[in-house]
Amino acid sequence: MKVTFPHMGHLWICLSAMLEYLGVNVVVPPPSSKRTLTLGARHAPEFACLPLKLNLGNFMEARALGADTILMAGGCGPCRFGYYAQVEHAILADLGYDYRLVVMEPPQRHIGELLAKIKYITGHSSWWEVVRGIRFGYRKARAVDELEQMAHRMRPREVARGSTDRAFNRALQEIIAVRHPRELPAAVERARSVMNKVPVESRTVPRIGIVGEIFTLLEPFANLDLERRLGYLGVEVDRSIYLSEWINDHLFLGLLRGLRSHKAACRAAAPYLNHCVGGHGQETVGSTILYAREGYDGVIQLLPFTCMPEIVAHSILPRLSNSMDIPVLTITVDEQSGEAGLVTRLEAFVDLLFRKKQAGNLPAGVLSREPA
Repeated sequence: MKVTFPHMGHLWICLSAMLEYLGVNVVVPPPSSKRTLTLGARHAPEFACLPLKLNLGNFMEARALGADTILMAGGCGPCRFGYYAQVEHAILADLGYDYRLVVMEPPQRHIGELLAKIKYITGHSSWWEVVRGIRFGYRKARAVDELEQMAHRMRPREVARGSTDRAFNRALQEIIAVRHPRELPAAVERARSVMNKVPVESRTVPRIGIVGEIFTLLEPFANLDLERRLGYLGVEVDRSIYLSEWINDHLFLGLLRGLRSHKAACRAAAPYLNHCVGGHGQETVGSTILYAREGYDGVIQLLPFTCMPEIVAHSILPRLSNSMDIPVLTITVDEQSGEAGLVTRLEAFVDLLFRKKQAGNLPAGVLSREPA
């Protein structure tokens, strides 16, 4: 059995760590690229969203590397993601790809359902080894999230442009190289040391919260490297969802304490949206409110074209933006998205935030800069 999975940001780091620790042969697809998207879009339904098309392309590229089993997350509720694994599997079968499919559904009753799926893949591993493997992968996810958060704070304050990204890539290699749980604490310390050596200036910068659909939040190729672009524009960013938080909420049923939970965002959303609409729609609304309360200067909503839960959230955000005096920019991505248009919109939005921060009296929701 050679197991593959779709790319979603740095998810591959923790999944590979868990599976390889349990003795599973892992085939990591090539990083998502234009080729990946072209392959997926060619065979996917026209109005399927960007994540399905990229997932499909990942699986086609992984098959060429010898993968024969797909490990895919599942979902529930009014969101098409819940049946994407089956749709992708059917498309691949029609194309002649002979894949086994293992879907990691959110446990309905207890975490034993998740453990059983992993035990199926790992075969002869004991239950204790499976638990240790999951913990190892999760701890890597926490480490990567910490490094990303450090990069978000440092990038707009770095003395030499690009120094944060170079340090982040070196620090990330420290985490990737770890093969056993006992080696991870020392690797995390080395990674922190690498990041802390980046020269930064102490200055106040605008802060933007990024909310929306999880795949487009976590996958840099899908969002055209939005976080790095904002950092280079002098903005500190924070995501409403980090990988370890998503794992805890949706696979561990929120059992791990001390992490930001989607429940807080859902409670905050209640005055505007008091029920689940699928995906992360309710959390998008609630997280925008929480960012406004925390004094963030603006919010960017990211969503793939045709994403129903985020479309529902988008219909609410203008009223929320006005009532809480926080500018909100919505960015929709698909296979036609281009770099030039994104850069123009980001520059205008960031210019607005700088002027609003300086003047303190510009209205929320105004997204265009004054004529030159």
